[in-house]
Amino acid sequence: MMTLPQSPGAFAGRPMGGQMDVLSEVLKVVKLQGALFYQGEFSSPWGFYSPPSSTVAPYVAPGARHVIIYHLVTGGRASARLVDGQRIILQAGDIVIFPHGDAHFLENGPAVKAMDMVKELARILSQGLKLSRQGGGGEVTKFVCGFMACEPLLSQVFLSGLPPVFKVSIRGDASGRWLEDSIRFSVNETDASRAGGEAVLAKLSEVLFVETLRIYIAQLPAEQTGWLAGARDLEVGKTLALMHRNPAHPWTIAALAAEAGVSRSVLAERFRHYLKEPPMAYLTRWRLQLGAQMLTSTSYSVAQIASEVGYESEASFNRAFKREFTVPPARFRTQSRSGHTTGPAKRSDSVNRG
Repeated sequence: MMTLPQSPGAFAGRPMGGQMDVLSEVLKVVKLQGALFYQGEFSSPWGFYSPPSSTVAPYVAPGARHVIIYHLVTGGRASARLVDGQRIILQAGDIVIFPHGDAHFLENGPAVKAMDMVKELARILSQGLKLSRQGGGGEVTKFVCGFMACEPLLSQVFLSGLPPVFKVSIRGDASGRWLEDSIRFSVNETDASRAGGEAVLAKLSEVLFVETLRIYIAQLPAEQTGWLAGARDLEVGKTLALMHRNPAHPWTIAALAAEAGVSRSVLAERFRHYLKEPPMAYLTRWRLQLGAQMLTSTSYSVAQIASEVGYESEASFNRAFKREFTVPPARFRTQSRSGHTTGPAKRSDSVNRG
């Protein structure tokens, strides 16, 4: 019987170089919602066009404000590319992810007119994961497609550090091979649509995304900076995990440095190296992002939200929130309900790039 972790964050919590895993802490609040929605067996030559996630979202995740699209090649080979981008060669065991939901192509063989998923969405979703066969009769490629809906404001912590498209091979370790085998088994089960089958596939989809992120972080160049690279660093990663685990705690730079096992000056220097801002500035911004998310998703009073995210008074929360989002919390909530939410104020540096 297949056993799944209780949550994607639990799977992400496996040690990375012995450090606390900040990725698992972030995923606890981002609330991933994943699913597989297409299974293809295409013979060369073939082409497949996937529209931007803003077009896909109403079909696969109604109400979702951001959708990540990915494709896992389970047999044969293919290539992926953005509409005006270079080809990325894929082979069995590769997963290609479009974290910002850009339109793209999957294909193999000589150029042919691509199947336009925009025109096929209703049919695809009506058939569920029933195998779809198309193509010209040559080399066969097998793949499954999926999506990941997530809260856009909080997920920007890690999404902003990702390129428009990247691939990862999940066959490099036992956990990746287990995931691929489990997904292949589940989508090939004729009873996958029975009660519980969809929930299993959704959980597998979420865990697959988390494992892909972990592999991607582990493979970043040593000189890389940004949030993802900082999460991999022993001291910075531990500090980030502490902040995300308990953002309302009255942290000080001295307390964080003591927990990380370094001096205040070393922690500040390493934090700036990776994230281009001091630790306390990062914590303030994260608290305000959590506050903004609570304003749009709960009926808590502004005073209650202020306390939940670590502010001693509603007035101090109001002032900090307006600096970050240009409007006070009450107006932000009203605008969000009317579909006109104000985003964070522009900053001159690219804090989360990399």
